[in-house]
Amino acid sequence: MRDMLTGCRIRERRQIAGLRQAELARLAGISASYLNLIEHNRRRIGGKLLVDIASALAVEPSVLTRGIEATLVSALREAADDAIGQKAEVDGLEEFAGRFPGWAGVLAQMHRRVVSLERNVETLSDRLTHDPHLAASMHEVLSTAAAIRSTAAILADTKDIEAEWRERFHKNLHQDAERLAGSSKALVTFLDESDSAVDPRGVPLEEVEGFIKSRGYSFSELEEGEDVDAVDLSSLNTSSARAVAREFLNMCRADARALPLDALRSELGGQDPDPVELAHRFSVDVATVLRRLAVLPDDILAQPVGMALCDASGSILFLKPIPGFALSRHGEVCPLWPLFTALSRPLVPVRKQVIQMGRASAEFECFAYAWPYALSGYDQEPAYRSVMMVRPIKDVSANTPITEVGSNCRVCPSNVCKARREPSILSEGF
Repeated sequence: MRDMLTGCRIRERRQIAGLRQAELARLAGISASYLNLIEHNRRRIGGKLLVDIASALAVEPSVLTRGIEATLVSALREAADDAIGQKAEVDGLEEFAGRFPGWAGVLAQMHRRVVSLERNVETLSDRLTHDPHLAASMHEVLSTAAAIRSTAAILADTKDIEAEWRERFHKNLHQDAERLAGSSKALVTFLDESDSAVDPRGVPLEEVEGFIKSRGYSFSELEEGEDVDAVDLSSLNTSSARAVAREFLNMCRADARALPLDALRSELGGQDPDPVELAHRFSVDVATVLRRLAVLPDDILAQPVGMALCDASGSILFLKPIPGFALSRHGEVCPLWPLFTALSRPLVPVRKQVIQMGRASAEFECFAYAWPYALSGYDQEPAYRSVMMVRPIKDVSANTPITEVGSNCRVCPSNVCKARREPSILSEGF
């Protein structure tokens, strides 16, 4: 029985050390898939490989093989070493773990939790406040904006300027404007890509989105009828992220069964589909169609398709971007998106053409649908969710009304929006 627990202890020690499976596998000289089998007790381990893994984890091999007492004693010793202002009686650890294994387990668990939380706080703190790229980009944007404002003020307030100086000011203004455009683009690119460039530990939704993006938003295992367990989630850092990923994959699996890939390929023929018409043909609800279309392989649809999923609070649960389509990931999203309009009209398909205001205006056709996600029981209000599929508009009709939307109020340039919550930083005085 103890031999069968070795894999569990390796996984526990790896998580305590803050290592991913791929990192530990590299240090031990084996593949990540083989380490995954070891950690799930599907492969026995011993000899040199056990020594190599123990060395990579900075523990004695006996900690991984001798049983729970050795693991507890090692964890308690680490807790004692990390304690601040307290001096534990380390000579009696073996006796304490043997006589009170329950309390020893509680202390070891609390220490692991503290270490994990401290690591998450450090990661997020570095991400938010200590990134030199972010600080340099912000400084460049603000200093260039100040230079443009200063030059513009001279031109506006000075009545008589010699032609030569006026030409110089105009040239400087043009150069600074190009510099501001470049700096702003670099900053936006950095912010857009920061999720993949920085370890998103502690932010499960972002971590899951990064994982799904790395798979191309499509899972061949689910398309072939396999269970969710067939998808390797070992690259996800936390149990929370894995739980979120399983929920999303279960939804994708159910949608794939309702709308099989071969049937969709034959039905669509590379054309842009009408979601309501597809729902009628396959006898499914509109939400299933919208979710399914967003995770199809690239060769099925005529153009890229984006998707946003939210709950009744408006919190974004999943976001698949496409060029030009952007929503605020952390709240304060523009309320004019059809995604939120659908929440006020459950079970009613919403179709709108929108133009997203911002650094580069883009026009999209949006399909949204809200449905009861969970029912608590009789006479209980259901929990609603809303999904929105977004695709670029090919031909804009002059007779079709277009709704102006933004990512959020703070960076929306529209001055006539009745839904505005706060002034934009792009207004006068920025």
